[in-house]
Amino acid sequence: MNQKFRLAVVCGKLGDVDGVSLEVDKWIQVLTALGHEIYTIAGSYAANLTLVPEERRLTVPELCFDSEFQRSIELMMFPHIIPGNRSNQNEKKKKEILEDLDYRGAEAADGIHQFILEHKIDTLIAQNTNAMPMTLIGGMAVYKLASEYKMGVIFHHHDFWWERSRFSGNHMEDLLKEIMPPSDPSLEHVVISSYAAHNLRTIKRVNPHIIPNCEDFNNSPVKDEYNSSFRSDLGFSNDDILFLQPTRIIPRKRIEDSILLVSQFQKKYPELKDRIRFIISLYQGDELDDSYITGIQSLAEREEVRLELIAHRVASVRGVDKEGRKLYTNRDVLVNADFVTYLPIWEGFGNALLETVAARVPLVVATYLVYKTDIMNRGLECVEIRDDYDEKGSLIIPANSLQQIYQIIHDPGVRTMRTENSFNAMKKAFGMPVLEEKLSKILESYGDEIMASRRRLSKKNATFSV
Repeated sequence: MNQKFRLAVVCGKLGDVDGVSLEVDKWIQVLTALGHEIYTIAGSYAANLTLVPEERRLTVPELCFDSEFQRSIELMMFPHIIPGNRSNQNEKKKKEILEDLDYRGAEAADGIHQFILEHKIDTLIAQNTNAMPMTLIGGMAVYKLASEYKMGVIFHHHDFWWERSRFSGNHMEDLLKEIMPPSDPSLEHVVISSYAAHNLRTIKRVNPHIIPNCEDFNNSPVKDEYNSSFRSDLGFSNDDILFLQPTRIIPRKRIEDSILLVSQFQKKYPELKDRIRFIISLYQGDELDDSYITGIQSLAEREEVRLELIAHRVASVRGVDKEGRKLYTNRDVLVNADFVTYLPIWEGFGNALLETVAARVPLVVATYLVYKTDIMNRGLECVEIRDDYDEKGSLIIPANSLQQIYQIIHDPGVRTMRTENSFNAMKKAFGMPVLEEKLSKILESYGDEIMASRRRLSKKNATFSV
């Protein structure tokens, strides 16, 4: 494809350590290498975007996940977002809230539109804005840009609101069905798994492209001078066995099952107990309630698992904190781990899984749905635990899984063989060339609509420039 475009990525936040931010970084990397000019529009930037100069970035605070309006509308319109919350808005109040959202979305759309005209941007790439109601002003703004301003939009959906129980029984379902996502035939949709594609075809009657999460295996994380100090810096010895949960602390990650796995491993091999640490590297998720993290801490204490929360020392880029201490990336933490636990009950795809494989760290994984449909038969050699749960809702952990973990930890040859085989298999299936090929095809197939959007915007630009 010879045609080059000016593309604007819009998202609630960018430059962070969550899966969406990480995947957006890879898209920007590939699209830039293909010769396209990339702009970004976000509520906040957790770190500098090295490939997007500051003059190509727009900050729209109203798009933030934690804006005052977003927090208030979540509490009022999603009664299950906090356990025990039973908000029940009357019809008049709901109408007022939705009218306010429409007004704020229109204002944000207008500001973004001015930025688009000023920089002669051809098309938007909307990153999860119209799949999850976590930036409702952002979702409304993108919807208006597509439907009223007739902008070309490529929607990249990482997960959907109807897959999250905390968004069920909401007071704005009609609006969510209309804008999350919209189904106008002039719009393009991308999902990250075959299951999501089936879901979207069934519910919205649109036929999306599938681009899985990908990883830069050619620049995989390794031990270096910077991250070699991680253990001593955070108080771990070289003899410690570090089990790592390289994710945010949110319920669908089922971190309680990882704690129980470590607990059972300690009981089976008590001679190792004093050396074992269970680390969670990332911060609490975007939910409003703190009960999950306190529950995790209580469970670890009961099970005598030494839990280490180190999110305050982990960032999307290396640096120092306010006290002058080193900040490590999640990749730095990974290369210092002995074993990674990844036992989600639900996952859109599995960014942390790919990062673990790229770092050549052994992995224990629960066979969540998308793992079974899109990853399981690609040659990954990990400790698999079937997604079977007991009457208490806990993952059933077979004894042979604990034995496999023990063997891998204590036999460097087995560890090297399994991690190297996994690395090569996942590189072939989910490496950056896969992302480059699929993005090129999408822009080529959507090219006519992008050019039509460019022509429409160029007419408006004539008026805008007067």
